[in-house]
Amino acid sequence: MTTDKTVTAPDGYVQPELDVRALTEVLDGEYAEIRDLVRTNLVTYASVLEEADGLGTDAYRERVRELVVEMAATGQTGMGFPKRYGGGGDVGASIAAFETAAFGDLSVLVKTGVQFGLFGGAILHLGTERHHDAYLPDLITGKLMGCFAMTETGHGSNVQALGTVARYDAAAQEFVVTTEGDQARKDYIGNAARHGELAVVFAQLEVGGKSEGVHAFVVPIRSGGEVVPGVDIEDDGRKMGLNGVDNGRIRFDGVRVPRGALLNRFADVTPEGVYKSTIDNPDRRFFTMLGTLVQGRVSVGGAGVNAAKVALAVATKYALRRRQFAAGSQEEEQLLLDYGLHQRRLLPLVARTYALHFAQDVVRTQLHDVFSGVEDDPQARRRLEARAAGTKALGTWHATRTIQECREACGGAGYLAVNRFAALKADSDIFTTFEGDNHVLLQLVAKGLLTDYASEFEDLDQLGMVRYVTNLAVETVIEKTSAHKLLERVRDLLPGGDEWDQEAGLLDSEYQLAMVRYREEHMLAGVARRLKAGIDRKRDAGAVFSEVQDHVIAVAHAHIERLVLEAFVEKTRTLPEGGNKVALGLLCDLFALSTIEADRAWFMEHGRLTVQRSKAITREVNDLCRKVRPLAGGLVDAWGIPSAMLRAPDLVG
Repeated sequence: MTTDKTVTAPDGYVQPELDVRALTEVLDGEYAEIRDLVRTNLVTYASVLEEADGLGTDAYRERVRELVVEMAATGQTGMGFPKRYGGGGDVGASIAAFETAAFGDLSVLVKTGVQFGLFGGAILHLGTERHHDAYLPDLITGKLMGCFAMTETGHGSNVQALGTVARYDAAAQEFVVTTEGDQARKDYIGNAARHGELAVVFAQLEVGGKSEGVHAFVVPIRSGGEVVPGVDIEDDGRKMGLNGVDNGRIRFDGVRVPRGALLNRFADVTPEGVYKSTIDNPDRRFFTMLGTLVQGRVSVGGAGVNAAKVALAVATKYALRRRQFAAGSQEEEQLLLDYGLHQRRLLPLVARTYALHFAQDVVRTQLHDVFSGVEDDPQARRRLEARAAGTKALGTWHATRTIQECREACGGAGYLAVNRFAALKADSDIFTTFEGDNHVLLQLVAKGLLTDYASEFEDLDQLGMVRYVTNLAVETVIEKTSAHKLLERVRDLLPGGDEWDQEAGLLDSEYQLAMVRYREEHMLAGVARRLKAGIDRKRDAGAVFSEVQDHVIAVAHAHIERLVLEAFVEKTRTLPEGGNKVALGLLCDLFALSTIEADRAWFMEHGRLTVQRSKAITREVNDLCRKVRPLAGGLVDAWGIPSAMLRAPDLVG
């Protein structure tokens, strides 16, 4: 299928021909088969989009559970589990399936994530063969439903400070799990209020009166549909969205589980009550344990990007149908997408969505390589954790912003519940919070940058990070960030010598990359200087870090935007010559320049943009929007969203 015939403009610009089917193949990549399976399932169960509006909470929850089990039977949800237990043995495919499922009802998506990603992932990655044999076969089919009980009312992001306690009773060879006060109750736990039979409970392990830190235990919470003695479950009630997911609060009152309930991949307790671990350092052990659960962040980031695609597909198709106001002497009113402002509202978001899609490809591949043993370097795992955290933050913030902009771009019609915006807004909003609050995640990104993913990475809390950085000479940090080396490299690549950023072509990808790299490296050196200056004045490390937190977040954001642009540029360069490469080149330029434009104040403050060049970038962004406009319909079609998922008949036709 080819759209958009060749058009030559008066200035000689030749509009590329877009091959939509071939572009879909590029986007689907190596996982086209599993993505198509998910698309088929989405269409089969498309009625859930309407049922979500009409059913009561209890009925909707039951419907969502039914769909999760039925989709599991197709193999869609089990791709990440070993084949010997009925899974697909392909971590990357499991992420691709989850991303694609985000085109559909997000309660079904999140229920899937809780059951197979969080609960199943914890059993798989934190347990050993005895746990795998006992739980995985029924878990993969959905016959055994479970919870991931980590978050507490008083502690969400700070997992190391959880209040639930599991004390070992050597005489009985059992752990006694207890909720120590209301702040320690497990809260917002998916599958808890109705369907969960088991919970993977994260608790402070006490052996012989000594705390060994947070560990995970398999704890029964229901038997035969009834809550077991010692467990108290409360329904969280209706939420802002995702009301097909039964979130609940759990308390444990001296619940006893056998010694084998400890998920013991990284640590164990002998029958006599001796604690043993292959990782001596408790902080490193904790971060190693949490690092195995990184696929949740990778999944949610990709889901956010795909939720944004649905919103943009609806808004773009509407803008290609809806006419408003006559332009000039024409009798017919003008299409919305022919207005420059409307192009400005939607098309940079389309470009950013493509950019984040290709960045997601990179982090998914890294995850697959690390978890499949292809990449077995500890630093690779640390880089994966940081990149997953940052990509999740940018992807989910992008979803929230994009869905809102698209709703507004569809006017009053966009406010009707019959289309997707109401559900998309309500259901995706929490993506910025779960699997890690985005601001907290960006601090993790910055920690990796400041410590260069050193071997001490797992051992460092925020204060430890401050001390680590300030123990380095400032010159060492600057050498690591190498802003001055970057300038030397740029001179070799671009015209203009020392004035490279004023002389180079705006559409030169080397110029665009140099700008975002310079911003990141300059910010990073600046944070290091500020941290060291504070400590040199004998100030408290915590106070010093608190004062530079805004700078820390800005560095992490700049770092991830640089990675996103690099992924887009690299993908575009690898494509064969033709219309699709030209079209993606336009989008890549639009993403890069709109990113620089959005932070023009920083670039001007730091001497990287003149007023004239800043204005030239704005003119170029406008021109790129005009060039992308004829391709817009094909670009959103290439995402391969089943038409039944758009559910906006008055908007898309």
